[in-house]
Amino acid sequence: MYPALAVAGALRKLYPDLTLTFVGARGDMARDLVSNADVTFDGYYEVLAGPLHGMPRLRQVGSFFKIFVGILQSLLLVIRLRPEALFLTGGWVGVPMAAACWLLRRPIVIYVPDIEPGLTLRLLGGYFAHTIAATVAETGQFYPGKQVVATGYPLRAEILNANRADAIRALKLDPARKTLLIFGGSRGSRSINTTLGNIAPGLLADGLQILHISGRLDWPQVEAQHAALSDEQKANYQIFSFLPDIGQAFAAADLVISRAGAATLAEYPQLGLPAILVPYPYAWRYQRINADWLVERGAAVRLDDDRLDEELLPLIRDLLNDPDRLAAMRRAAESLKEPAGAQNIARVLAEAAGHPGG
Repeated sequence: MYPALAVAGALRKLYPDLTLTFVGARGDMARDLVSNADVTFDGYYEVLAGPLHGMPRLRQVGSFFKIFVGILQSLLLVIRLRPEALFLTGGWVGVPMAAACWLLRRPIVIYVPDIEPGLTLRLLGGYFAHTIAATVAETGQFYPGKQVVATGYPLRAEILNANRADAIRALKLDPARKTLLIFGGSRGSRSINTTLGNIAPGLLADGLQILHISGRLDWPQVEAQHAALSDEQKANYQIFSFLPDIGQAFAAADLVISRAGAATLAEYPQLGLPAILVPYPYAWRYQRINADWLVERGAAVRLDDDRLDEELLPLIRDLLNDPDRLAAMRRAAESLKEPAGAQNIARVLAEAAGHPGG
């Protein structure tokens, strides 16, 4: 959703006269995100869709029915709206909309955020896409014979506009202390949250300050861990279940510990943020490939989930006590940044729609 909204915002600025329509899957979270977005859409529609991969057989049967109905709905929608191009960023709704636009010969541009595409994007990109936009060029190996354009990741304004001095003031941090950020995504990471709760007293004793964005899943546990600390420790340990302006946390941190979702390929480089990446172990190999891409370029260190308890604390200390290594990681991260990802994808879309000049 966030890449889709970032690209929509870029389209609005680059091509102010175009008509933008958003199509979501009935029952998903798209409606709320679209209604609260900074970009205005000319229309919002929903069609039926459902997941297939990894689902129980009964759920798959229900999803096949939803997708069939969703294709009919999408066909009617495409016939009525006559779009010049379809932009997909993943999700169940991509299947019926891609099928409809392919049948009616409308160009389809797919954006692949992770280096290795998931099953749905691999299918849609391999069979339906006119052009594939990708965060990095290495994605091209998964689409032999297809036009793959390395555009960069479409970053949100809060990431692009963040700066360290303002972030330190906004988060009431001590500029003389090093800042460790723990970020497990919107739901959170149980293993990271649990390990951090165990090692936080030692880190605070080292003189660090901690920003811990736990996600919703483990918020009660993280609150309880935080409550058990002394008042002096709490003064340098801020906890959040969710932080609306995540860019401030990224800008203020000296080091981040997180999973290795697609956004890490762009958000950390944009702000020159060194990272300890802990790939989610139950999501095929997408996060591991993302993490290794940054590791190979000197911008991150990978730590596997099953090694957290033994290795996270000494690794944090090694990095934060080695300013030369940390500075080298920061420079390596900054060398990878591509702030114009959303604009690049917008131009790819315009070209696919037959308007290469704007």
